[in-house]
Order: sequence, then C-alpha cells, then structure tokens
Amino acid sequence: MTEVLDLRGLKCPLPALFAKRALLRAAPGCEIEILTDDPMAPIDVPHMCRGEGFAVLAIDRDGTAARMRLKRD
Repeated sequence: MTEVLDLRGLKCPLPALFAKRALLRAAPGCEIEILTDDPMAPIDVPHMCRGEGFAVLAIDRDGTAARMRLKRD
C-alpha cells in the first residue's frame, strides 16, 4: 500500500520536510507518493532523498503540478 501526501499549496522547504517525516515513520520497503504544486519541490525533494538514503522511483510533472513516488529502503 502506498501512502499519498497531498502537499499542494505548500512552499519549499515544507514538501521536502513532510516527505522526509513520512518516509522516516514508514516501514522499510514502503512507498510514499507526494503531490505538490511548488515548482522547487521536484528539485528539493530528490535532493533530500539522496542525502537521507531514500529512493526516488518516479517524478511526473503536469504543468506546475508534480507527483513523486519515493521509497524507504
């Protein structure tokens, strides 16, 4: 099961911070999907993931909106 976080309306660094919090409390192997409309989130969230050891499975953009699938290893 994938947890979905709707972070639309939040500006960075909040999407990255909320994604990190969700990944830290998730069990290993779990996926988190985040929805965001902050244009910096597709840059900041993967950067946070690389620093924390989380995997970025996909980033899909649709105009200003983005959907990212992240995984805790």
